[in-house]
Amino acid sequence: MQTSRTDVLIIGAGPAGSLAAALLARKGHKVEMIERTHFPRFSIGESLLAQSLEFLGDAGLLEDIEAHGFQFKDGVVFERAGVTTPIYFPDKSAPGRSTTFQVMRSEFDDLLAKGAVKQGATASFGQEVIAFESDDDGAVVTVRDEAGETRRIEARFVLDASGFGRTLSKLCDLETPSDFPTRRAVFGQVKDNITAPHFDRNKILVTIHPENPVIWYWLIPLANGISSVGVVGPQDDIEAAGATDHERLWNLIAKVPHKQDILKDAEVYRPAATIVGYACNVKSLHGPSFALLGNAAEFLDPVFSSGVTIAFKSATLAAGLVDRQLKGETIDWQEEFSRELYVGIDTFRECVDAWYTGALQTIIFNRPKEMNDITRQLTSVLAGYAWDRSNIFVKSPKRTMRTVEQWCLA
Repeated sequence: MQTSRTDVLIIGAGPAGSLAAALLARKGHKVEMIERTHFPRFSIGESLLAQSLEFLGDAGLLEDIEAHGFQFKDGVVFERAGVTTPIYFPDKSAPGRSTTFQVMRSEFDDLLAKGAVKQGATASFGQEVIAFESDDDGAVVTVRDEAGETRRIEARFVLDASGFGRTLSKLCDLETPSDFPTRRAVFGQVKDNITAPHFDRNKILVTIHPENPVIWYWLIPLANGISSVGVVGPQDDIEAAGATDHERLWNLIAKVPHKQDILKDAEVYRPAATIVGYACNVKSLHGPSFALLGNAAEFLDPVFSSGVTIAFKSATLAAGLVDRQLKGETIDWQEEFSRELYVGIDTFRECVDAWYTGALQTIIFNRPKEMNDITRQLTSVLAGYAWDRSNIFVKSPKRTMRTVEQWCLA
């Protein structure tokens, strides 16, 4: 069997993998990405948060993204029973970028992978990991290509950025059940033909079901008149809405007259599809000579578009630590990677919990008209700045959410 050697092997060429590859290649390391699929390929998760661009800038990947012509984004509009609350990212308390993009992920991910290669990484597509072993001295990964040929790659360190494939989580028996109930997302893309005069293409529209507040909808305007549409809710409720994914999606959209009116002239661009039970946990984010990034480690929920931001944060943290470790430093991965990453994950987790219990919906739809420190700090989290320890929603997310909800109800 053919054997090759590299400093860092990255499984998956999506956002986390490409960002980590670019960062490590810029540090002078030999980096190889292997990807099971071929790019460009479809993915959901089209709405980015503002902090994502900070990470891209640090990796030298931002220029191509800014030049591509993706849809500009400066916030989110929440809608319930005809009442809308816009969240404008530039109102945030944290320093840093305050706008971002809504992207066709097939194009976005392809640009990132090509950008990592420009920085010096290599990328191989149509490659599936079939075996993995590691110890403190490195790892050996066995890969099979589409012709059935296998090869071994010896790496000093491996980063798993395989997304929902969760390659190492499965091979190393790291998966654990999520604390969240099983939810289902049904989604598609449309040529939206939106003419509604007050519709803001610069923001994602998040709408709450008029009769069931744990069901919610997204409408993400993309470039060239395309929009991503989707609905998320308990598996049984989504299942009962129709016989096919197309029926479920559009029957549920019909429950919201305003949304149905906005999309009255929409034409199917990409057929409806579904994901069930997408939330996941793992026993550990790292092991001997490997670490898990992005969705390969943990995915919460799409409601606040946190997935790519968490992926980028994990890649940035891991790349810095791998660089130091390969240069001879001893790294405390639990303290410097896991604990640090979970600062933001736990902040977003509390936002997701509070959304489905209704607490965050109460806060959003009862916020004061004038901005204050509390609303600016919540805006910062919703813009992706979930690792800012000066933010009360980050320092003590559960207690802060409960306290602010009580203020809103008083």
